[in-house]
Amino acid sequence: MLSWRKPWHCMTKWLILGCLCTGFLLLFYSYASLQVFMAKVPAPAHCSSPPTLPATIPKDSCWPKMDIVFMKTHKTASSTLLNILFRFGQKHHLKFAFPSGYNDFNYPSFFKRSLVHNYQPGDCFNIICNHMRFYYSEVHSLVTPNATFITVLRDPAHLFESSFHYFGMVVPFTWKLTGHNKLAKFLQDPTQYYKPRGYNAQFLHNLLFFDLGYNNELDPRSPQVEEHILEVEQRFHLVMLQEYFDESLVLLKDLLCWELEDILYFKLNARRASAVPQLTGELYRRATEWNQLDALLYRHFNASFWRKVEAFGRERMAGEVANLRQENKRMERICIEGEHAVEAKDIKQPSLQPWQAMGSKTILGYNLKKHISHQYEQLCRKMVTPDIQYMTELGVNLWITKLWGYIRKFLQI
Repeated sequence: MLSWRKPWHCMTKWLILGCLCTGFLLLFYSYASLQVFMAKVPAPAHCSSPPTLPATIPKDSCWPKMDIVFMKTHKTASSTLLNILFRFGQKHHLKFAFPSGYNDFNYPSFFKRSLVHNYQPGDCFNIICNHMRFYYSEVHSLVTPNATFITVLRDPAHLFESSFHYFGMVVPFTWKLTGHNKLAKFLQDPTQYYKPRGYNAQFLHNLLFFDLGYNNELDPRSPQVEEHILEVEQRFHLVMLQEYFDESLVLLKDLLCWELEDILYFKLNARRASAVPQLTGELYRRATEWNQLDALLYRHFNASFWRKVEAFGRERMAGEVANLRQENKRMERICIEGEHAVEAKDIKQPSLQPWQAMGSKTILGYNLKKHISHQYEQLCRKMVTPDIQYMTELGVNLWITKLWGYIRKFLQI
């Protein structure tokens, strides 16, 4: 009799999970659709506010730029940059365009102004930085004409591996994959499993191209691919690279005329080392080939990135990167217990728990030191606060995200 209890218990649990997920998704999309339906939005037009200037401008210096659009791509260290933008915006009392009810702009649907919380025609915002599927005209209409557009790319093979393991549980066509190494199994013949119209399929094919608003199923030989890449170059003032994050931040600081303290960071949403499988040469090649559109995009902006570094000056870059890393280390000594990230089970404060992928707890977080000087106390807490909690602190009502979090906690998934 005992041997039957576990299977029936598991079946019941997954049946309940299926019902709850279905209900939750219906609620989620009904709510999003209602928002779009209720909001009557005029044709795209620029907001009329002048560029935001700092309260005090040091003599003989450039003006820090405060109107910023960050196209937040998936699995590219974007949560770390998001924290930098949250802190900067909070410090200067800037106006964020936030989603309503959840932590993204109804992704994977295209961005619409009506999805911005409490949006009214003509509204202007300083910072837009949450996940979305990019729609340039809609986004551009919410910021001043000279707002700075930035985004982050990552080597497509490594991005695919990260996305596969983080989102795999919510991509149904992966459920039939068997064996210990499901990634290798998938890459043997992606077309056997991949369904372009499958739920959440975008997470496993040319995700960067998709996030930026383009068709991720284009033939790589299509002239549209090159057109789209050049369009990204035209629209974005800086395309950062995850693999050279510190160098990217130095270029960002220079572009925005910020101070070193504005770009200090601790890595957020990083996986523990044992959860990051090494891509062999063959798997790396197959992952790159499967994500050929992203590979072409990355190759183009990898080249343009190093041209920017050359223009900035390699020696100057090396010095500024060294300064940034030195200051980050100093902040670790001031703020972080043990001066390193810890696994989710070892995080002492629930308010510092990062959002985890379904079925695993591989994302690391931090514990703050017990006695931090008053000078650094607030900064330390902000630097380690995950994006969901930080958005709540900034006044965003994430009731749908939190509801899903409670359901997951109850079902222990």
